[in-house]
Amino acid sequence: MEKNFLVAVRDRRSFYGISKEFVTTDERVQEVIEEAVKHTPSAFNSQSARVVVLFGEQHNKLWNVTKNELQKIVSPEKFASTEEKINSFGNGSGSILFFEDMSVVENLQNQFPSYKENFPLWSQQSSGMLQLVVWTSLELEGFGASLQHYNPLIDEAVKKEWNIPEQWKLIAQMPFGKPTAAPGDKEFQPLEERIKVYK
Repeated sequence: MEKNFLVAVRDRRSFYGISKEFVTTDERVQEVIEEAVKHTPSAFNSQSARVVVLFGEQHNKLWNVTKNELQKIVSPEKFASTEEKINSFGNGSGSILFFEDMSVVENLQNQFPSYKENFPLWSQQSSGMLQLVVWTSLELEGFGASLQHYNPLIDEAVKKEWNIPEQWKLIAQMPFGKPTAAPGDKEFQPLEERIKVYK
């Protein structure tokens, strides 16, 4: 029986215990991401989202790059815990890098100057929607994932390593793999404090 949408949203959690063990094919992951990128909405149908998918050694390389950049700014006595965290992301089977093409955003700002200040905000909102769609879709495939933000620390190294266009702005990184541990408990604020309903 397939999960319905809200069950999938509920079950999507931050999984930090992940492994490289086979869940589905790389081709299936690519298919899921392509569908998400194609159908996630964007302001003015700008389609400014850009995604890089890393499998295998390319995925490992991302977290080695991240570790190297962090080593430059984290003190030696604190680096062991940082390294352990980065290694946990590297333990997965792949990573997704989310970008926004700022040339698209700038073009819209020039075309519609009265909305100029809003387009960067709308770009971020669109990226957030895409991240949720991908994250939830990966959960449906049986993966665990989490969302990380090592930008702007790793931006230049990532652009250099994977020949990323200068106009692409790195927004987030999503390591994924087969879950090896359940996510921690999550507390919820009372819904009556967060939602107002008028009839």
